[in-house]
Amino acid sequence: MTTALFSIAGAVAVVAAVLVVTSRRIVHAALWLVVALGAVAGCFGVLHAEFVALVQILVYVGAIVVLVLFALMLTKAPTNPLPGLTTGRSPFAAVVSLVLALILGAGVVVAFGNERIKPVSAGSAESVGNAVFRSWVLPFEVLSVLLLAALIGAIVLSQRSGRLSEPAETVSSADGGDD
Repeated sequence: MTTALFSIAGAVAVVAAVLVVTSRRIVHAALWLVVALGAVAGCFGVLHAEFVALVQILVYVGAIVVLVLFALMLTKAPTNPLPGLTTGRSPFAAVVSLVLALILGAGVVVAFGNERIKPVSAGSAESVGNAVFRSWVLPFEVLSVLLLAALIGAIVLSQRSGRLSEPAETVSSADGGDD
């Protein structure tokens, strides 16, 4: 039963990931990313790594996708399909990715042919907490500071572009001088 549920969640994740890449609208791609990341959380849940599944939902589905959508709104990216950005190389890229997926799949089958998926104890809250707060504290904090710097940078860039478009009269009257 675990193998079947894991396979279904994995298939949903793969289909949603393909739709992320092939979607013509950037907002639709972000929403398919929510489905793909949710399916990965489902894979963790099937493996009885409930804590990791919840963190996957909270951090990636909740925070990262919201950050991506926030960045899209701040940069005023076009949400309509842009046919000029597609190239004639899409069929070649699809064939290459299919061949690479088949090679990767064959490698996985050869390496793990008769293995059964078993629930793990490494995804429990206690084991993840021990790993994060003992050996991964510094990288975890560096990543949080990096994400904070990216958010502050996005806010500064959005504010700076607003100031550059002010009329010249407002800037000259702010100097206080009537020459």
